[in-house]
Amino acid sequence: MKRPIGVTLISDFYLFGAVVLWLTAIFYDADANMVGVAERFGLPKAPERLMRVIVALTSLVLVYGYIRLTIWGYWFMIAYSVIFGCISAFLVSTPSPQPFLGNMIFSIIVLIYTLYVRKSFQQTSTHGT
Repeated sequence: MKRPIGVTLISDFYLFGAVVLWLTAIFYDADANMVGVAERFGLPKAPERLMRVIVALTSLVLVYGYIRLTIWGYWFMIAYSVIFGCISAFLVSTPSPQPFLGNMIFSIIVLIYTLYVRKSFQQTSTHGT
């Protein structure tokens, strides 16, 4: 079965985000007043550079499974979208809700689309590819 275009676009988006996170973890010193990745995941006390590396590596594993239409990639994307969407929904009530609202909306869109194309993931496991 042909890979749905949305799976490719979502994978490309997450791949681009992982590369940016990786590069900013190495070359960018985050401003103390900005909302960092650690705070977006509900862990404001966690080291920002470490969180960027962890999220980047997690995203790379996620993208690999998702773009290959594996069952574990499907479930990983579902879990990631639900967890990240719930954290963002909880953090919408903070003084700076804009980045959290955008993250929540994107997580909902990815979740709905992934559920919509679930048969693409199921068929790859039955054919052995």
